[in-house]
Amino acid sequence: MMQTLIEKREAFTQEHAEEPRPRGGRHWGMIRTGEDGPALILLPGTLGRADIFFHQTRALAGRARVVALSYPGSGTLEDWAADVAGFARDEGMENAVLLGSSLGGYVAQRAVAEFPQVFGGLVAANTLASVQGIGTVPPYALDLDAVPIDDLRAGFLNGLAALRDAPGVVGELAALLVREVEGRIPEDEMRARLKALKHALPLPEQSLSPDRIFTVESGDDHLITPEMREAVRAALRPARAFRFETGTHFPYLTHPESYTGMLEEVLGLAAPGAHWPEGALVTPGP
Repeated sequence: MMQTLIEKREAFTQEHAEEPRPRGGRHWGMIRTGEDGPALILLPGTLGRADIFFHQTRALAGRARVVALSYPGSGTLEDWAADVAGFARDEGMENAVLLGSSLGGYVAQRAVAEFPQVFGGLVAANTLASVQGIGTVPPYALDLDAVPIDDLRAGFLNGLAALRDAPGVVGELAALLVREVEGRIPEDEMRARLKALKHALPLPEQSLSPDRIFTVESGDDHLITPEMREAVRAALRPARAFRFETGTHFPYLTHPESYTGMLEEVLGLAAPGAHWPEGALVTPGP
């Protein structure tokens, strides 16, 4: 019988448990694999921990040095960007490619803009270029310190309701995310993730070489609108804009092989165009 996403993730965490990594009085979590090869640092979105990149971490084993992080329960987004740069130095991963998805994409853009000497590449995935106006939409419009955590969790669960009955990998994705919402992401971390984005400062311009900047988007991403996707490309002017026709907000889970193939090209483990033809958009089905 084929394993579900939850079963695959649980098997991965049995082999690669998240370890606590304090920095600046904040308590991060880290999964690190690999001792040789190019360096990759992975930042999840609001509904993910370090292990949500289990497909890519496992697929790159033995060929790359990979660090995946879980956010602390305190600190600003600007604090987090500085912490990520600090981890890169601590782990001997200067010149690493930094990939962030959603919330992580905003953290990654700030980290690379502020510390371009630390990073050798940026992948801004399923994310946004500006948080202007975000405080007017739920859940960010709420008092994130005072609103009951059950109300915050209920909001996320309602948002996942339409996906829970979907067939195949999308339904499995929803089931996995429900577990994150229902407790795998503790209350303090959940609040901190929302507050970090709500109160984030505008992003500075990038000074990293344009040929080392990449974006990822999904045509059916209901959280990142077409206008938001266009704004990210306009702000970053990426060397490649990798696009999934379908993939939801989480293509690393819905299309893991293609996502890993993209990373292999970005990391130099595969020739450009080996997985994603140059000048073309790869549009796999659901």
